[in-house]
Amino acid sequence: MEQEKILSIEALSISFPQNETMEEVIHQISFDLYKNEILAIVGESGSGKSITTLATLGLLDKKAMVTGSVHFRDKNLLSFSEKAYRDIRGRVISMIFQEPMSSLNPSLTCGYQVVEILKQHTSLTNKEAKEKTLSLFEKVKLPNPSQLFDTYPHQISGGQKQRVMIAIAIACQPEILIADEPTTALDVTVQKEIIQLLKDIQKETGMSIIFISHDLSLVREIADRVLVMYKGDIVEAATAITLFKTPQHIYTKALLNARPSLENRLHKLPTIKDYLTDTLQTDIEAPEERTKRLAALYETKPILEVSNMEKTYISKSGLFGKSRVVKAVDDVSFSLYEGETLGLVGESGCGKSTLGNAILQLDKATAGKIFYRGNDITQLKGKALRALRKEIQIIFQDPYASLNPRLTVGQAIIEPMEVHKLFSDKEERKEKALEILNRVGLESSHFNRYPHEFSGGQRQRIGIARTIAVQPKLIICDESVSALDISVQAQVLNLLNELKQDFKFTYIFISHDLAVVKYMADQLVVMNKGKIEEIGEADRIYKNPQKEYTKNLIEAIPKGA
Repeated sequence: MEQEKILSIEALSISFPQNETMEEVIHQISFDLYKNEILAIVGESGSGKSITTLATLGLLDKKAMVTGSVHFRDKNLLSFSEKAYRDIRGRVISMIFQEPMSSLNPSLTCGYQVVEILKQHTSLTNKEAKEKTLSLFEKVKLPNPSQLFDTYPHQISGGQKQRVMIAIAIACQPEILIADEPTTALDVTVQKEIIQLLKDIQKETGMSIIFISHDLSLVREIADRVLVMYKGDIVEAATAITLFKTPQHIYTKALLNARPSLENRLHKLPTIKDYLTDTLQTDIEAPEERTKRLAALYETKPILEVSNMEKTYISKSGLFGKSRVVKAVDDVSFSLYEGETLGLVGESGCGKSTLGNAILQLDKATAGKIFYRGNDITQLKGKALRALRKEIQIIFQDPYASLNPRLTVGQAIIEPMEVHKLFSDKEERKEKALEILNRVGLESSHFNRYPHEFSGGQRQRIGIARTIAVQPKLIICDESVSALDISVQAQVLNLLNELKQDFKFTYIFISHDLAVVKYMADQLVVMNKGKIEEIGEADRIYKNPQKEYTKNLIEAIPKGA
């Protein structure tokens, strides 16, 4: 029996104005979406995945030029007026956006935002709309629906915000749901829950889903069919089983292999460029080689020792509510050796970043000691604290937010050199900045450009350049690759490892992505509710986890990883 087409895109081209001409970014692509199907569209940032689906909903910039056709059943959506689009958005075709915090209205409660769409598209009364919203919250497995109804987005976790977005998207039982990177930057366990939730909803309602992602491991868990996009073209289309078993296009093969393997540890992760230029390296770090390297490390004195550290916050609910003591970090102890990478993993709220901030002395520990090169740094102030800041640096998760948009890249790199009085004059600092830019894979021509002129991967390289400009000894990488494309992530991880070799850096690598942490880490610390759940050599823990919590984290890693 032939499948029923629900959406048909034919010869779709999209262009945007660029320097007084129109630059085409989508080149005459065609594909169909069938009823009761999950179709995945994969590719890196800039490949055209999101733009294609935004064109479907008439959400592109008015300056964009769109040709071809987008047929929903027998209607060409590209001929719709704004009023006609408003009638189908949310009701017939719905979308879950990548970043729920910026998609939800921070001034409205979670419940009201679902009621709002129900009131717009249905004839339900206020009471009926509230009842429907509460049942939707139950369906998306949100805890305490009646309490959450009156809660604001900033008061709930990232995974819960994403569930509220899903509740809004499915409220009117649309025929098509577009999920645009719905699990990026979520914990691996929450990610697994969201994927399962989408599959369950799709099975129950029979809706069709377009699932957009850069992560093929994730796509393997959910999709019936897969389209691979590269630079505005569809380079491969196949059923999920066929694509993962026998990928045809070299770009698909590159995407499949750029993610760190849980089996072998390559000295260098393959990148898209390696595949396209045939410069692939497949050298593996042998277990005996790793054992020998780590044994030499652990014969030295630790560079950092954290002893019985605690960080306590006082939480107060409401103006007259009772104060509640929250232990964000609870009796944590570990040692870190020079040249080592310590992986720090756990779900959101487990205390990873709080621990990192305490080590950096950005947020003082409530109790315990932190020794850096044998000296207790918890009591440092003034000049001594400034000197420590040169030694211990951080690479943030969001490079755009951590760079000053008013400073050029060159100024951003030179600024910390000036603060710490490194090098003799401006000329030498500029020379060093250009040298560092080159070292992180950027060009000297980038020196006078501003952060907004770069891609996410390039901005992360600028953030790394700024960090290494002050010649630190210990670097804390706080979710520093979590929002990057798989292939860009591979480039940045390779860069961090190269810099570690060249400059003898020591890393604390904080991440929720266990495949990445396994690749990077020598020692692994698993945190849960402020405490250390498990600690030891990374490969040993992945191979034979002792605690149930660790087992659940490892089992939640997408199987394609």
